[in-house]
Amino acid sequence: MSLTRKDVEGIAHLARLEITDAEMSVYTDSLSKILSFVEQLGAADTGSIEPMAHPLEGESQRLRPDEVTETDQHEKYQSNAPAVASALYVVPKVIE
Repeated sequence: MSLTRKDVEGIAHLARLEITDAEMSVYTDSLSKILSFVEQLGAADTGSIEPMAHPLEGESQRLRPDEVTETDQHEKYQSNAPAVASALYVVPKVIE
C-alpha cells in the first residue's frame, strides 16, 4: 500500500504532529513500507496454526522477588500540592 502526502498529513493532524516539508517524504516512504509489511504478514497462511494461550507454554518465567525497595514518601511529595484530602490530590472539577 502506498500512502500519499495528503494521507500522511491527515495522520499527522490526528496524531497532533507537526511534520516539516523536508520530513514529509521520509514519513510518507516509511509509513508506506510499514503498511506494505503488514499486508505481507496478513497474507501468511495461519489457518492451520493453533492459537497459543501463553508464549512460554510448558515453561515458567523467572520473576524477581516482590520486595519493597523504596520508602513511602507520599507526604513529602504532597507537601507542595495546592490541595490534598485523605492522601489524595484535590483537583478542580472538569466535567459537569
